[in-house]
Amino acid sequence: MRHKKAGRHFGRTANQRKALLRGIVSSLILHERIETTLARAKEARAIAERLVTLGIRGDLNSRRVALSGVGNKEVVSKLFGSIAPRLQGRNGGYLRIVQTRQRQNDRAPMAVIEFVDYEEVKAGKKPEEAVGKQEKEAGKKEKGKEKEG
Repeated sequence: MRHKKAGRHFGRTANQRKALLRGIVSSLILHERIETTLARAKEARAIAERLVTLGIRGDLNSRRVALSGVGNKEVVSKLFGSIAPRLQGRNGGYLRIVQTRQRQNDRAPMAVIEFVDYEEVKAGKKPEEAVGKQEKEAGKKEKGKEKEG
């Protein structure tokens, strides 16, 4: 019985499972958006969010712990250099999982996992500029309502 046993096994040994999740998390950090199965996305989210938290902390020990978890210097440098500073003001919830389709071959539920500010980064805006623009638009709407009333 598997009562109170957390985590998914994916039909693999512990080493294979660890390698699979390392690869998914590395790809996620490098590309900032990937499509994978829903179960894999949910498992990878927990690992990736811990790594982003280490990146926000930003000290040498955090960098070493992240490197031991991912095993790729390029991924860790991108995490600490560009991703963590963008997400500095958030208290968690750095990733979003969106269910997309069922895979044609085996009908496995697929999902896109991405950073929450992916759309702003893709559009070429900084997340702070996007927030500022939304606040300005909200202010304009309120001024328009005051003039009407």
